[in-house]
Amino acid sequence: MADYKLRYKTAGGETKEISFAPQGEFDFDDFSVIAEVSGSRSTVNLTAKNPVELIKCTKRGVAKACAGDLCFINGYQSWTKTKEYFLKEKEHGLKSIPKPLVRSFAFDKYGDTTFYDYNKSLLHGYDVFYAKKSGAFILNANVKTAYLIILTDRTTGEISLSSELDGLTMNGGERATAIDYYHEKSYESGIKLFDDVYKKRPVRKIIGYTSWYNYYQDIKEDIMLRDLDAIDSRFDLFQIDDGYETFVGDWMNVDKNKFPNGLKPIVEKIRSKGLMAGVWLAPFVAEEKSKVFNEHPDWFDFDGETVKCGSNWSGFYALNLQKSGVKEYIAECLKYFIDLGFDFFKLDFLYAVSLPRYKGKTRSMVAESAYAFLREVLNGKIILGCGATLFNAAEKFDYMRIGPDVSLKFDDVFYMRFMHNERISTKVTLQNTVYRSFMDGRLFGNDPDVFLLRDKNISLNDEQKRSLLTLNALFGSVLMTSDNIAEYDHKKTERLNAALELQKNAVVKGFEREHDVIKVKYELSGEERTLSYNYKKGVIL
Repeated sequence: MADYKLRYKTAGGETKEISFAPQGEFDFDDFSVIAEVSGSRSTVNLTAKNPVELIKCTKRGVAKACAGDLCFINGYQSWTKTKEYFLKEKEHGLKSIPKPLVRSFAFDKYGDTTFYDYNKSLLHGYDVFYAKKSGAFILNANVKTAYLIILTDRTTGEISLSSELDGLTMNGGERATAIDYYHEKSYESGIKLFDDVYKKRPVRKIIGYTSWYNYYQDIKEDIMLRDLDAIDSRFDLFQIDDGYETFVGDWMNVDKNKFPNGLKPIVEKIRSKGLMAGVWLAPFVAEEKSKVFNEHPDWFDFDGETVKCGSNWSGFYALNLQKSGVKEYIAECLKYFIDLGFDFFKLDFLYAVSLPRYKGKTRSMVAESAYAFLREVLNGKIILGCGATLFNAAEKFDYMRIGPDVSLKFDDVFYMRFMHNERISTKVTLQNTVYRSFMDGRLFGNDPDVFLLRDKNISLNDEQKRSLLTLNALFGSVLMTSDNIAEYDHKKTERLNAALELQKNAVVKGFEREHDVIKVKYELSGEERTLSYNYKKGVIL
């Protein structure tokens, strides 16, 4: 049976490693260890004897994928590419991109590249895993403390675990759980376990409008009012996305050139139509050109350095939540929108909170605390998370984006295909929509991002648009568009109505990948139906 290895640092900075068996009580210089197996659950609890800083706890040979297996590899955050892989398929990293280009555009900050070293011989995913043929199903039970990286050797099929404990400090006498996971022996029993751990619950299905995927930051009052006029009783939500603010981070500074009367009159009109009023913001970051970044440099200071989180806008940086005034500022911004009448909050770029290192805490602990803070401030309001680590969002956010942004070209421009695994891509997000569908109604309501049927300002062909709408309706709890639906002809209107029927009444019974095709079985009006989706071409066959 596989042994555990625990790597850590002593107070003097020495890196040490200890090994121990899967069951028993063990005594070491710096720890006492209790390793337990109870049914399908395995746990390692530590009691420190001296001050230490943990790095990781690993276990090899937990299970083995067989030839021809389909291995579910769950990406680090909500945008990260997620799908079932054959062992012959490789992961895509950033090692082929010149380092100066990576540094200049901060391509390595969107995902896990800063702390995971991509290896072509391995597939790696986070917190939940299954191998359909061999039957292994693994679920992290310690996510509030540490992410569980699940590694599959592409040559041997060996499945190993690494509990990401980096940064967690312990003083003498303190206790911590190093690793805690379930290992079920079949996909079916794993899904049942998932249902037991994350109770299936009813989720309100939402259809809404968001301004982003038509106008991006080029929104203004008359465009919003015009598109709002077209929204009818089929819709639940009208969301104002990025572009209303002067700069990202200056959330209460509404651009007077775009919105001379501010946002309140629009909110009032939204609510007068019986719709929820939604607003977008990225609460944990600010861009370089913002007032908050330039007037409060101390808010972005991490031991004398700033932490860049990506190249969007003018480049953007993480707020230090431990600095005096930062949480108060975030809360003030959120309450500003509450006072305007907004009741739906799309909170974006949330991965940024885990990029800085907070002394004594793991990345998962930081996300847990930060997301709980947002839930506390927005008590009673609806939160749609985006760009977040998924399991930290459970029980905190109502809805969660489970893929990257939809692109107006099916797989975006060609050079972006070599970039990070969180890049914009309709091709990728549709895969995420299917493969993360078991999370819907358990962790949160799944948001698969927008459908687009319009003819202008888009390069998706008609069949790709139909596939996007159909799969979003089948697998998502949120169905959004950025189209001005006043421009829909009879065909588009009928297509939307059919999708609404799918979203409301269809029940997905299962799906299987066969090479480049995903076959989906669902039931509608008592009738069993099947569709075959070619994910490389983006069309339903």
